[in-house]
Amino acid sequence: MDELVARLVANVGVDRGTAEKAVGIILGFLRKEGPPDKVQALIDRLPGVETLLAQHLESGGAFPMSGIMGAGTKMMSAGLSMGQVQGVTRETIAYAREKIGDDAVGEIVGAIPGLSQFV
Repeated sequence: MDELVARLVANVGVDRGTAEKAVGIILGFLRKEGPPDKVQALIDRLPGVETLLAQHLESGGAFPMSGIMGAGTKMMSAGLSMGQVQGVTRETIAYAREKIGDDAVGEIVGAIPGLSQFV
């Protein structure tokens, strides 16, 4: 988890707290919308993510808008610009590919309508 957050700070230019929120939003979205077994395999490979997801839910993770637009809106509400939302999403998906492979990430992305346009 720390490795991913550090990558987001360095490559996207967001602060650590915002990077953590963004990862929580993205993984929460994937957990809700994606194939449960594939998303859980990813979460299992990211130490500290379960704690982050629990914190995200406790800190008002609920938002009336759902799906991709809801996730993007949540990230912008957390202080990210549209460019940073795209950068954080791409970096997170690239990191996921390193952890569970292209095929597994492809199955997650392919199972969520419209997601492939953003990654």
